[in-house]
Amino acid sequence: MKAKSNAADRRRAFRELHQSGCFVIPNPWDAGSARLLEQLGFKALATTSSGFAWTLGKRDNTVTLAEALAHLQLVANAVDVPVNADFEGGFAIEPAAVAANVAAATETGVAGLSIEDSTGDDAEPLFDFALAVERIRAARRAIDESRTGVLLTGRSEGFIAGRPDIAETIRRLSAYAEAGADCLYAPGIHKMEDIAAVVKAVAPKPVNLLVGSDFTTVAEAAALGVRRISVGGALARAAWTGFLAAAKEIATQGTFTGLARAVRSSEIEGPFTTE
Repeated sequence: MKAKSNAADRRRAFRELHQSGCFVIPNPWDAGSARLLEQLGFKALATTSSGFAWTLGKRDNTVTLAEALAHLQLVANAVDVPVNADFEGGFAIEPAAVAANVAAATETGVAGLSIEDSTGDDAEPLFDFALAVERIRAARRAIDESRTGVLLTGRSEGFIAGRPDIAETIRRLSAYAEAGADCLYAPGIHKMEDIAAVVKAVAPKPVNLLVGSDFTTVAEAAALGVRRISVGGALARAAWTGFLAAAKEIATQGTFTGLARAVRSSEIEGPFTTE
């Protein structure tokens, strides 16, 4: 599968989406789910590190850089809409290495990418503030040097990494904005006052909101000034929910009623190519 529009066109379209309004950027986990989401009319998509890892039988944040880059190229080239890359922590710690990996990611055809500040260490779940800022600055330099126009999102992971401190989250996001992030993102914030505070703190730069459960609506998020809404691994979890329910019924009861509720193959294969 190959996208008809070129990467430069998709990157321009992605930046335009961030200029006004509020749009949903759902997260496919493979080329097929990306094509179906595009068919539903979404104007942009974003990869999910967890959803992709599960397709490989791995836990989130354990895929290799090579696996991630191949996945980004596959998904970006499967659709005509812009794709944002969940690039985790840049697959490196030191800024120079983050920059090198970001440069490689810009060659995959993605229209944007995000860099996180989580370490994976429960004792110290976030990178030291100064290092975290320099990692964003390094990613910015790499994108600028690539001359691709890839949009950079700076993520602060405190609310999903055991440090749910809104003041510290805002301090970090504000610094990432100053370091060159085009969009700011704090996954895990749910309180309306916290969302509004983040939007205000980094304005006029756009904010991405993660919605992985039923705590808000597009209209409510838009009213708070949110520009972009993603769902992370939630769509992948929803798919696994149906799979596990049907499989457990077969394994434990020897019945197949769950399969009767499945969509028809024609609903899935409609947007797929015959190549």
